[in-house]
Amino acid sequence: MVNLEAVAGWFSAHLSSFRIRDCLDILIVAFLIYEVIQFVRKSRAAQIIKGIFLLVVLMELSQFFDLSATSFLLSNTMQLGVMAVLVVFQPELRGALEQVGRRSLGMDFFSNHERREELEDCVRAVSTACEEMSKHRVGALIVFERTTGLRDVISSGVTMDAKVTVELIETVFSTNTPLHDGAVVIREGRLHAASCLLPLTQNRNLSKELGTRHRAAIGLSEVSDALVVVVSEESGKISLVVDGLIRRGYQAATLQEALMAGFQPLMEQAPSLFRRLLGKGEKP
Repeated sequence: MVNLEAVAGWFSAHLSSFRIRDCLDILIVAFLIYEVIQFVRKSRAAQIIKGIFLLVVLMELSQFFDLSATSFLLSNTMQLGVMAVLVVFQPELRGALEQVGRRSLGMDFFSNHERREELEDCVRAVSTACEEMSKHRVGALIVFERTTGLRDVISSGVTMDAKVTVELIETVFSTNTPLHDGAVVIREGRLHAASCLLPLTQNRNLSKELGTRHRAAIGLSEVSDALVVVVSEESGKISLVVDGLIRRGYQAATLQEALMAGFQPLMEQAPSLFRRLLGKGEKP
């Protein structure tokens, strides 16, 4: 049976030695772990992290069972693997460090409500623009980034970082502009890049009615959790592609509702670690 007096005494002894600096130390470590997790999610490194974890487990097992050859091979692989990860993720690491240098430690953690309003304005503008382009048979391909980072897609296009408006979307996809051929990527409610290249799906069972835009939208949705909106140049139909599935026949109102529903699980999450710790999270 557990000795409650001993447990209480141990807890009291350790609590008496607990200092404010220890609390600060815990908060800093928790924040760093949170930022690493966010970096992994945004850089699509989850599979690589799983592979590294599996190698570590196998190496420990080989040492436990005294498998000399296997242990030697895995230990050397791990040493090369660290260098390989640094090389592969060099752009992401540089971007993360630049973001840390630009970050204001007080502002970004408490703006979830403002971000939701910006997202709603952005979704409304995109939906209205898509309906207008649908009427005039103007083709469009619009990507909404969610948790999966699209750095490689963005780097293939032209960086813009502009507020999303109906006029801007219609101008970008006008056949008279050099940016109309390709996709635009919207990140955090802003038009981040235009004329971006998307990977085409390898699914051979798709309808032959689907053109290159639709196949590119499906291809990106198969390797990320992005929401991709397509306006068909031939039929004028508005489609939404999520997780490799395409749904067609949207209007401005229904498209806006579907896009906001796609972001709803993310908006319900607490905006930051500090906000959760301070108990100031809010539901939108």
